[in-house]
Amino acid sequence: MDYAMSVIVARAIPDVRDGLKPVHRRVLYAMYDSGMTPDKPYKKSARIVGDVLGKFHPHGDSSVYDALVRLAQDFSTRYPLVDGHGNFGSIDGDSAAAMRYTESRMSAIALELLRDINKETVDFMPNYDETEQEPTVLPARYPNLLVNGSSGIAVGMATNIPPHNLREVIDGVIKLIDNPDVTIEELMKSIKGPDFPTGGIILGREGIRKAYETGRGSIPVRAVTHFEEMSGGKTRIVITQLPYQQNKARIVEKIAELARDKKIDGITDLRDESDRNGMRVVVELRRDVRPQVVLNNLFKHTSLQTSFGVINLALVNGEPKVLTLKQTLVHYLNHQREVVRRRTQYDLNKAEARAHILEGLRIALDNLDEVINLIRASQTAEIAREGLMTRFSLSEEQAQAILDMRLQRLTGLEREKIEAEYAELQARIAELRSILADEQKLLGVIREELLEIANKFGDERRTKISAAEGEISDEDLIPMHDVVIAVTHRGYIKRIPLSTYHSQRRGGRGMSLMGTRDEDFMEQLHVTSTHDYLLFFTNRGRMYAIKGYEVPEFSRQARGIPIINLLNIEQDEKITAVIPVQSLDPDEISGINLFFATRHGIVKKTALSEYSNIRKNGLIAINLRDDDDVIAVKLTDGQKNIMMVTRLGLAIRFNEKDVRAMGRGATGVKGISLNADDAVIAMDVAEDDHDVLVVTANGYGKRTPVTEYRGQMRGGKGIKTMHCTPKNGNVIEMRMVTPEDDLMIITQSGVAIRIHVKDISTQSRNTQGVRLINVAEGDEVATVSRVMASEDEETVEE
Repeated sequence: MDYAMSVIVARAIPDVRDGLKPVHRRVLYAMYDSGMTPDKPYKKSARIVGDVLGKFHPHGDSSVYDALVRLAQDFSTRYPLVDGHGNFGSIDGDSAAAMRYTESRMSAIALELLRDINKETVDFMPNYDETEQEPTVLPARYPNLLVNGSSGIAVGMATNIPPHNLREVIDGVIKLIDNPDVTIEELMKSIKGPDFPTGGIILGREGIRKAYETGRGSIPVRAVTHFEEMSGGKTRIVITQLPYQQNKARIVEKIAELARDKKIDGITDLRDESDRNGMRVVVELRRDVRPQVVLNNLFKHTSLQTSFGVINLALVNGEPKVLTLKQTLVHYLNHQREVVRRRTQYDLNKAEARAHILEGLRIALDNLDEVINLIRASQTAEIAREGLMTRFSLSEEQAQAILDMRLQRLTGLEREKIEAEYAELQARIAELRSILADEQKLLGVIREELLEIANKFGDERRTKISAAEGEISDEDLIPMHDVVIAVTHRGYIKRIPLSTYHSQRRGGRGMSLMGTRDEDFMEQLHVTSTHDYLLFFTNRGRMYAIKGYEVPEFSRQARGIPIINLLNIEQDEKITAVIPVQSLDPDEISGINLFFATRHGIVKKTALSEYSNIRKNGLIAINLRDDDDVIAVKLTDGQKNIMMVTRLGLAIRFNEKDVRAMGRGATGVKGISLNADDAVIAMDVAEDDHDVLVVTANGYGKRTPVTEYRGQMRGGKGIKTMHCTPKNGNVIEMRMVTPEDDLMIITQSGVAIRIHVKDISTQSRNTQGVRLINVAEGDEVATVSRVMASEDEETVEE
């Protein structure tokens, strides 16, 4: 049992925090300790092996050199930690040259594993003979266990962790920082699957999902191949990438053996044309054979297709555990919390110690003549130190620093430097203390440093992930077709097939979209696809998303279901906007923005791609200040003009370029300056061919061409859009309309009237408007909505 535990803990299983086994950790620390960094010349590998053996690793030299070689092989390690010079083996199975011939130094990314190790970020322990100290774990400023993977056979257990893409894994950690309750399914949107150094194609996601959810799984991997036409109508198969850990020379031998034994018919020639530009194995075929059949046989009978068996086993507090994807990231993030906290405390102690010395020097400079006289009058340095401590209430360190001070520090310029350094230190101390006091700020530091590493060392994914033959997700079973999503004024929603809206001749009676129960009416119609997204925004600044097919389908006359039955919203939340989008893939929605406006005049523009990973329980779309509400959200392309109107009849029109793009968690900037008793009641995109319709509380309204509103800079007071008096009341609603639109005006007591926009007179900005609806005394207009369709609609066209 002692031997078994020794193999498990001190040899074969990596630590979950830095992803390294003891031998790898010792190799990297020995190189770092000896100064073999990327900016220094290469040193003989034998020298490194000797250092590791003599200081930390009392085993055979082959175990150390083999570990070093593997860290340097770009076909074995996704992000090599050792920069090797010389023959370090090949994918054909050739072994590395002897350690006396090869040279090594640390790679640039390996430095990130050891960054801050001298700042008491990790614990050290005595080496085997207690003459040196070695780290128990490395700071590991990126998640190396997942990034480079690991494999090892212990006693009674084994580990086999595939490598991953650095950017994807860091994205996963950042998701965990932003939302500790993130699910594995949500993490898989960032960490799509293993990313092998040799490339290849992963077949299907089921094996990946199982491995991430349970810690164990089998992932089928296939070589990358293509066909090339030859003269005479012949074809050749070209192999350019192999599955991870497969030997190219053995695969070529196996193909030759299968062709020789006639187990695969039709192969006429086989060549390995690989060179420094990449792998290229050519299999030439007879004219009369089908290339795909031969290729399928090669996949079946050779290791051109294989399975990677995932066992995500790592040491957690010295105990071997099989971990899910999320557990692995949680343990890594906890390690980073500890590392950054200890580093910050170390920096704080250093800064406070230096500030303490500077305080003493400042006292000495303020009392310079007295200090000089005291020192001159002292017989010994000890007496002088005691005298300074007694006279000026200094500590021993401060008194010694004054005695050690050179005469040049007495010049005016040097005094200024001391003051500047002291001021800088005070700011630094305040910042470090705030990081230690605020968990979110500490996580922000981790996030920032991870993003720096991702930007510096991240690269594109090498391994493609394709659907396995026969693999079908639940979503694939739902046919993709166009539908109409109908939203009513009272918050009901339904899906109707677009085919329901058959074309009608002009002058036809049209068709009813729903019953008019409880005076409800259709407010929004969106033509979309069953596989498109519907984005819902609430007054509390949260955002929810569902696919089109998740909205239940109803007949034309049915009312639908309440939106709140589909979304996990709070009781005090109300849907303020519904926006359909075809995709949330960041590559497909580049250049599209969401533009927000709040009741207090704040606006925010954020790229739609920032919202690509929406959780089932929604996410924060905008951080609102106290008692503020979101009143409108619009899709923009970066070039639109924005119109905002307040309840006291002021309007501002500005270009959205005046609002810089911000992150999802931002609050926004001032769109319009409000008076103390004013509030924004509406925001819309101002198109030049539209009119601005404003309606007041007492039922008055008018429309004014958009062109009458001159453009301003955001943040201004705006210009008059309605002359508000006790007669017409404050502005209740603003809409961008065309003469073809119909409106429904509803009062607080439930009285409703439908009006054609073309019947509303066009007036200039600074007028009171005309009466649109008779409002009884004590009543006022509650809302104005665009009516999308109804019984007497002339036509509903696709």
